[in-house]
Amino acid sequence: NCIAGRHAMIDFCKTHGIRHEICGKVLVATESAELPRLKELHQRAQANGVDCELIDSARLHEIEPHVTGLRALWVPGAGIADFGAVATRLATLIQEGGGQIHVNARVHGMREETDRVTIVTSAGEFQATRAINCAGLHSDRVAKLSGMKPTARIVPFRGEYHRFKATSPRLCNNLIYPVPNPALPFLGVHLTRMVDGTIEVGPNAVLAFAREGYKKTDLNISDLFGTLTYPGFLRLAMSHWRTGVGEVWRSLSRRAFVRALQRLVPDLRADYLEPAPAGVRAQAVGADGSLVDDFLIEESNRVLHVCNAPSPGATAALNIGANLAEIFDP
Repeated sequence: NCIAGRHAMIDFCKTHGIRHEICGKVLVATESAELPRLKELHQRAQANGVDCELIDSARLHEIEPHVTGLRALWVPGAGIADFGAVATRLATLIQEGGGQIHVNARVHGMREETDRVTIVTSAGEFQATRAINCAGLHSDRVAKLSGMKPTARIVPFRGEYHRFKATSPRLCNNLIYPVPNPALPFLGVHLTRMVDGTIEVGPNAVLAFAREGYKKTDLNISDLFGTLTYPGFLRLAMSHWRTGVGEVWRSLSRRAFVRALQRLVPDLRADYLEPAPAGVRAQAVGADGSLVDDFLIEESNRVLHVCNAPSPGATAALNIGANLAEIFDP
């Protein structure tokens, strides 16, 4: 999905005049313990047809002069796009094709019948021959409303970002990532150049106290109670409590957050950064405490439920959509 989705996304951006750039990415090993994982990533990437190369520190310095590392995986075909513009254009195409978009329409129920699906919302009832649930942070709840018992539950993790101030030195050319931990489907704190030239850094991954907890002060008692009483989350917390404590500490301490970035870019300083908007990751967690690290699609006769779409969900989006359409209309 990622490989095919990347090609589809590039074509879509070219066709519709959306800002994008193939700029390349480095995944950097900063300590010897990460070298075997970097080698494994290289092998997996090659097996999946990704154009990539293991490079030494000298070549890394040529690509990203301010980055320090032992070795790195160079992925020249990685890119960036204005994904907000992608979503807006998709919405326009839907409407131009006769489709309708209803916002502020909370789903209260879903009835799957022999020849149709009836969706009950705050904006009225809608009927369709097929339905696809892509409700993100609420995908498991919508699945339950349809009568399905999802195999995993959504646990929200807030990803907090900072960005370089306009007056700060430019320490990042394109995309700089650490070597990810294979036990956790998070990418680690990284540096990303956006299509407008700004540079964002982050995210961490801290438990959000609400499904839509984009701010540290956001609290939904029902959401939090549901998370803290879910056996899958409790098992996850017991297995990875050290990682969790570290993520919380980096959320509370800007100095700790910057130290994590300095492993990649030693010249980076706290006063180069300013807060940027956070995101919330809809992470599917199994009852056994496992973090679902791939796309999770569950289906009934007339409804498809996208119950997990982690990174590279945006890159793969158009191909995921094509696959869902193929399931309904092979």
